[in-house]
Amino acid sequence: MRKAKWIGVTALLAALVFVGKGSADYETAAYDVVEKEGEFEIRDYPELVMASTAMGASGGNGSFMRLFGYISGSNQAKQKVAMTTPVFMKPSAEQDAGSMSFVVPKQVADEGTPAPSRQDVNITMRPAGRFAVIRFSGRMNDTMREEAQQKLRDWVEAKGLKAGETMEYASYDPPFTPAPLRRNEVFLRLQTDEVQTERVQVSSP
Repeated sequence: MRKAKWIGVTALLAALVFVGKGSADYETAAYDVVEKEGEFEIRDYPELVMASTAMGASGGNGSFMRLFGYISGSNQAKQKVAMTTPVFMKPSAEQDAGSMSFVVPKQVADEGTPAPSRQDVNITMRPAGRFAVIRFSGRMNDTMREEAQQKLRDWVEAKGLKAGETMEYASYDPPFTPAPLRRNEVFLRLQTDEVQTERVQVSSP
């Protein structure tokens, strides 16, 4: 009981730290807008260095707190790393637990990303590429994600483009941002001639 209470207090403190700033106060992963049509965009992203952890089917299991601990200095360099936006997430699939990822600030990535202290946190590389994106407000849930993904796939198909099967979604706002003001996005990587795969930077514990 005491341990559970401590975890709850820690999670609350993390949320309060996160909500202490608006999303505009954080570095946001850079991208170029290739095309915009209402709620839809086509974007080009460079390779991004990310701290990632398994998320689980419900998005819970302490995934946010593991990553928050990493950027708070629980890494081999004991280095604090600034929070960024968005938080990227991949839903669970049959053989995949899903993942949550924080983008490492560009300067930190350029100078050398600190290795995680925990085995359940990894430094991953999100390959550069072109993405179809739909943006929407509200407090995201499974139904909202699925509806947004279907709208995005319909838009991609209508434009004669091809997208991969894997969906990503992203959240930009502190936990207590009112639903109408929240920025949510669903991503589909557009298929190109070059095969892109996620790379994991292996680091000793």
